Amino acid sequence: MTIENSNPFKNEEVVKDEETKEDIENSTEEETNDVSTEETEETTSANNKLQEEYDKLNQQYIRLAADFDNYRKRQAQERESLLKYGTENALKSMLEVLDNFERGQKALENVEDCEKVKESFNLVHKQVCEILTKMGLEEIKAIGEDFDPNYHEAVMQTPTSEHKEHTVIEELQKGYKVGEKVLRPTLVNVATAE
Repeated sequence: MTIENSNPFKNEEVVKDEETKEDIENSTEEETNDVSTEETEETTSANNKLQEEYDKLNQQYIRLAADFDNYRKRQAQERESLLKYGTENALKSMLEVLDNFERGQKALENVEDCEKVKESFNLVHKQVCEILTKMGLEEIKAIGEDFDPNYHEAVMQTPTSEHKEHTVIEELQKGYKVGEKVLRPTLVNVATAE
């Protein structure tokens, strides 16, 4: 027999040390499990909050995209409607002129007086000009103005000392605009230096 085995206290110490080690390991595992459980719950909670925010933002985005698509369709429809009914209103205004032309044509069948024809023609011309002016048509001023390539188209140049250089001296065809949009530039003769 050895002395170590005969010592009863030593075995108890070894057993106590082993039990203490097991207790420490068990308590460490429990603490680790508690900490990991807490971290998992916090992570899950944070993930749920992020998912809710994502879903909310995604719904807002979908609504915004749908609103924009509806707005785009509405604008296209309004543009189409404006073109359609804008033309309709213009044509309705011109019907009055057409009626006056027809009345004048009937009235002038038996008239031999040239002055009455001129007077009728001038009345209808004046009516056409008034209707077009109400619709926004403007005549582009040219004679005596400085040449502006945005409003005038030079088809002739005349060397002269009577007029300042680059001045419009003759209007060959009238030009028209609506607002600032040129429908047709004025065809002009422009003065140049001799």
